[in-house]
Amino acid sequence: MNEAKLGGRFTFPGTSLTVNRIGYGAMQLAGPGVWGPPKDPDAAVAVLREAVAAGVNHIDTSDYYGPHVTNQIIRKALHPYPAGLVIVTKLGARRPADQSWQPAISPQELTAGVHDNLRNLGLDALDIVNYRVMGSGHGTAEGSIAEQVNALAELRRKGLIRHIGLSNATASQVAEAQSITDVVCVQNNYNLAHRHDDALIDRLAQQRIAYVPFFPLGGFSPLQSSTLSSVASRLGCTPMQVALAWLLHRSPNILLIPGTSSVAHLRENLAAGDLTLSPQTLADLDGIAAEAGTGGLST
Repeated sequence: MNEAKLGGRFTFPGTSLTVNRIGYGAMQLAGPGVWGPPKDPDAAVAVLREAVAAGVNHIDTSDYYGPHVTNQIIRKALHPYPAGLVIVTKLGARRPADQSWQPAISPQELTAGVHDNLRNLGLDALDIVNYRVMGSGHGTAEGSIAEQVNALAELRRKGLIRHIGLSNATASQVAEAQSITDVVCVQNNYNLAHRHDDALIDRLAQQRIAYVPFFPLGGFSPLQSSTLSSVASRLGCTPMQVALAWLLHRSPNILLIPGTSSVAHLRENLAAGDLTLSPQTLADLDGIAAEAGTGGLST
């Protein structure tokens, strides 16, 4: 696949890291509930290798996926890593034996998490580490994150982290982090129907900071919209391809990390970069958030 069709290219601010705008999220490579190994480890390896062969050079992961599973699969599939591959990981949670998601936010836990990622990925330093703010469910939670960001900044000074990002963060937390250190990306819940971060995206675009939507296709509740289905039918593609293409059109600082454990589904996701949406189509799609009752609220 022509890399130009993967949404174009983006360079993280203040770095030499340039990626194609359609990347890959590795969470679904673990077993059910993001716990334990996948049913077919060879298929997981095949998806990663197919992604990289197609031009994907931005992989999103975390050592608490599995735990440890996705990073170990990434290492098996791709190590030694090809030049230009950017692996972004995140810290802030742990997975005890009951398979729950628990905060792991002390400086000691964050440091241990960095070392877990380094060991399981087979790296000496991590390209980008996102601190994930643990809210209730999948929502955000207000409150200071200065202690955690300072801990990551110290790990960067030690050479274990090259760059710092945030995940599940509010606009005020982004501003607080920026008062402490450079932030190269923000990874939040955002899609056609969930647009609470519109103002934040525009602010970050002005600073050329990447915005990386998780749940770009709706997550555990896949996007359902008659408008989306109608547009997809008109363009001869799937509704999910339209949803991804809309994100690419939404702002030039948006990077995509759709995940899948299927090579066929991976190819569909990557083909979203081929779609061109007319101004009228974009206007139609912009109405979906209003239908869902989540339009345009700023965090």
